[in-house]
Amino acid sequence: MADKTESAVYTHGHHASVLRSHTWRTALNSAAYILPHLKPDMKILDIGCGPGTITVDLASYIPQGHITGLERAEGVLDQARALAKEKDVKNVDFVVGDANGLSYEDQSFDVVICHQVLQHVRNPIGILKEMYRVAKVGGFVAARESDYGGFVWYPSLDGLSKWSHLYDEVARNNGGEPNAGRMLHSWARQAGLADIKCSTSTWCYQTKDEISWWSDLWAERIVVSSFATTAIDAQIATKGDLENLAKVWRKWGDEEDAWFNLLHGEIIAYKH
Repeated sequence: MADKTESAVYTHGHHASVLRSHTWRTALNSAAYILPHLKPDMKILDIGCGPGTITVDLASYIPQGHITGLERAEGVLDQARALAKEKDVKNVDFVVGDANGLSYEDQSFDVVICHQVLQHVRNPIGILKEMYRVAKVGGFVAARESDYGGFVWYPSLDGLSKWSHLYDEVARNNGGEPNAGRMLHSWARQAGLADIKCSTSTWCYQTKDEISWWSDLWAERIVVSSFATTAIDAQIATKGDLENLAKVWRKWGDEEDAWFNLLHGEIIAYKH
């Protein structure tokens, strides 16, 4: 086990405005690229599981197997465990841990996955090495990361471009890499992973309800979540700056033709 801990700051935090988007995630909308490769009796480790919606959903794809959700922020695991109980999912458990130093023996899991994690850490290559270490020969490591530089939206309000630049600056100040999606395959090779398959996928918000949800979520997140706190503490933005950007998000959400597309990079690395 590696004797390391995470030093980067998680840009979003776990405010309710953040968890509203995290709890929307399912195996189908966030991990579809691995579903054809799952077998009913697999043992899976889901790193950075958050409120556990992907983890619990994946459990249904391995009815004779087991999935463990690992999360550094202990508080959010209460929500994950409650979800598993509500859905009567038995083949899942949730643990506190740091992916920089996993407390598992070599070759402990058939599949080791993470979703929207590596963009927020100081050493993504080191974490990929740990993921590969605990994956079994014959299994695989998988990761999916958004790429903020690849986000596109309409209409092109000036304020949203300012939001994009601000997010990039805050995330990098926290030790992360907001354009992780395009770098996953390179990180994996640097970590010593081989037989890497790359893919991409998107989240596209375009219905009235989707646009309302996405714009309201960011209008709130930008002024009350950890993003706001770190932006102000690092003197990257003022409270007034953030309040103005929140107004832009709400204005964009009122646009009849509003549309938002989020690009993701994905990798599967097989262990031989």
